[in-house]
Amino acid sequence: MLSEALLRADSIARHFETVFLFTKADVRTTLIPVTIFALAASPTHQLTCALHAAFWIWLHLLQFNISNQIQDPEEDRKNKPSRPIPAGRISVDSAADMRWVLTPACLLLSWWHGIQALMASVVFAALTIWYNELQGDKMGFSKNVLTAILYGCLEVGGTVAAGNSFIDDAGVLAVALSSTVFATTLHAQDFKDELGDRLTGRRTLPTIFPKAARISMMLGIPLWSFGLSCIWKIDMLSTAVLVAYGAFVGNRFVKYRTVSADKQSCKFYSMWYSLCHLLPGYWRYFYGAA
Repeated sequence: MLSEALLRADSIARHFETVFLFTKADVRTTLIPVTIFALAASPTHQLTCALHAAFWIWLHLLQFNISNQIQDPEEDRKNKPSRPIPAGRISVDSAADMRWVLTPACLLLSWWHGIQALMASVVFAALTIWYNELQGDKMGFSKNVLTAILYGCLEVGGTVAAGNSFIDDAGVLAVALSSTVFATTLHAQDFKDELGDRLTGRRTLPTIFPKAARISMMLGIPLWSFGLSCIWKIDMLSTAVLVAYGAFVGNRFVKYRTVSADKQSCKFYSMWYSLCHLLPGYWRYFYGAA
């Protein structure tokens, strides 16, 4: 009896680990930053709300990632063998079944949170099909636009889940700004994969405009740092620190161009983007009640 229970527990734990591995790479770049944003943009701040937001975001992220990873498992076997499918933890067919079960599951969860979360989930599901099944990610510009809108859907749904209410005007502005910033800077994540993208024929901004893409990071990140600080009425010292850090991050993409350096620069970029997500919370704390 005990041995059977242990084996069953081990099997359940393995299944949970497999599910988590589909989203592991996006915990730092997506789950944490978007959850931070949702809490900052939401008018309420409670632990249970944070858990609701994180779970809503993670479940939709899981839907997208499984959809993405069943498209070309052979490429993952070469470049990302630790992912669940190439690692042999789950078959492509089983992953595909899970992918299509997750779509109604996400919609049901969103319906429980309200009409805005439901609409965000519907748009997210449609764009997931466009991005993955219809290969909308193959072109640099359309990839950026689609990814930014998908990211915005996560922010809308996460913010609604965090506040369990409709998004107010400040929340709408926060989502619009965040999506625009992401659309114009997310190619920071493509530099480290530039060589592989060239070999596979995938068109990204770094492969189409290698020099201009790097210069855009050097200029865009500090400019966005200053612009967002002004919009959210950040104090002068914090503005100076954010702009200085943004200049440091942007300059790295121009000065250091090796694969290892681009990976490190991407980590610094993720930190910068997470800091930008805190700015609506600053505004709510100091000016929201005014």
